[in-house]
Amino acid sequence: MVNTSARLLQLLSLLSTRQSWTCADLAAQLGITERTVRRDIARLRELGYGIESEMGPWGGYHLGPGTSIPPLILDEEEALAVAVGLRTAAFSGVSGSDQAALSALLKLRQVLPARIADRLGELDAAFTHTARPDDSQISPALLLDLATACRRGERTQLTYRDRAGTTSTRRVDPHRLIYTGRRWYLLAYDLTRQDWRTFRTDRIIDATATGQATALPDPPDPAQMVSTGIALRPYPVRVTIRLAVPADEARRLVPPTVGVHHPDGDDATIIDIGGPDADGLARYLLSLGRPLRILHPEEVRQAFLTRTQQLLNDNQ
Repeated sequence: MVNTSARLLQLLSLLSTRQSWTCADLAAQLGITERTVRRDIARLRELGYGIESEMGPWGGYHLGPGTSIPPLILDEEEALAVAVGLRTAAFSGVSGSDQAALSALLKLRQVLPARIADRLGELDAAFTHTARPDDSQISPALLLDLATACRRGERTQLTYRDRAGTTSTRRVDPHRLIYTGRRWYLLAYDLTRQDWRTFRTDRIIDATATGQATALPDPPDPAQMVSTGIALRPYPVRVTIRLAVPADEARRLVPPTVGVHHPDGDDATIIDIGGPDADGLARYLLSLGRPLRILHPEEVRQAFLTRTQQLLNDNQ
């Protein structure tokens, strides 16, 4: 005798295979009475499935839009196709919601039967993406391992290669994965350095979960931490400007990979930008083509004024 939960899943699976089912056909397929079919339909509706019915001799039941997102019933090929699609979205950035795609892929892989997970692993080994000339490839399995560690709050040991090519072992408490549109970064608390750090995931050679729970002290804002590391830390000169535009527009003018943004009320934004020298920053600020005020330092302000005066002289 099939229990109620299993019967509901069977009923849901049947409804997804045809445009419409009569009550009699469903009863025959499931080996139950039409009265039980009607009760099970009512239960599925209570769970959020939008099952609609049509009256008359040719009427029946069919799936419609629900009031919430209920569990989906997928066969093996459908589950594999969804997993491949989520993997592509997570790595390409085309969907604009890479974190959501990675999270959904992680949840799906946790419940996949072993035979389907093995097939997905074979695809992971066969697939690759075209990286930029200065980018390294990252293993999908490694990225999912890092996502799992973040989600479970599990202390992890990293084998990491820094910018100079030096390899070291780092014990970290993972917090978040952040995608910049170009690379994935791991935000984690470095137990050796006793401070928060960002790690480029393409420089992580290996990640091994230790089984210990993380102890995260007051996590920083992940996106801002990565933005600071990319836009400011590598450069010897920094400038702080005020743009008279809202934060969303400011991020379009100066991407988070170029500057760190701080809203200044509803209609203005303070931005910190790093550069190789004062003149290079002055040229970049002029290229924005927007009114701005340089708050500091003075050397960038003077370089900006010099460039501006040169433009005026050239057009008199």
